[in-house]
Amino acid sequence: MARKDRTGNRKTRDQRKKLRTKDLGYYLIVTDTEGTERCYFDGLHRSLPDEIKNRLVIKVIETKTAKLIDTCLEYAGQEAQYRMPWIVFDRDQVNDFDSIISRAVKLGIGVAWSNPCFEIWMFAYYGTMPAIYESWKCCEKFADMYHKKTGQEYDKADESLYRRIADTGDETKAMAVASRKFDQCVRNGYIVPSEMCPCTTVHRLIGEIRGKN
Repeated sequence: MARKDRTGNRKTRDQRKKLRTKDLGYYLIVTDTEGTERCYFDGLHRSLPDEIKNRLVIKVIETKTAKLIDTCLEYAGQEAQYRMPWIVFDRDQVNDFDSIISRAVKLGIGVAWSNPCFEIWMFAYYGTMPAIYESWKCCEKFADMYHKKTGQEYDKADESLYRRIADTGDETKAMAVASRKFDQCVRNGYIVPSEMCPCTTVHRLIGEIRGKN
């Protein structure tokens, strides 16, 4: 039986074939923020070599924090054998931060979380993840760093966001910095994500995508 799209219409043979030709995977990324993560991951996809980019999908969907997992499951259920589902979200003021992560992992969903916010991951491109515990302060401090490094004002909805930090920072170094910070938290006895700050697991998703090269 032919599969259906989200409107209930049957997908054509060409539509199904097109999806299957993306043999390096279909990353489904669901986030609860408007702009930043979408701009970042769209830019990451554009930065991939053509031979990789044309064989790999990175689709970003924005929703409410409370709907992260359900939305991810909904979309992942379509052509499930091709989807690699992830949720990307921040500690910020999310009360059930830890339980969302735990439930997602149990359901087989990858989780790229940041504490206190996504900007702490982007800080790592410049070789540091400073001890900042409030998301507003982290955003403020990152905006200062971003302006210093790029000469541009920080705009969460800037389509050039990824390119700017990749050009002025070091992604390989960023992944190393994030990995060290995570390990340091664990060594210090902090294993609950809400208590691991500053910390992030975004580098795991980036490393997986970059590993397709």
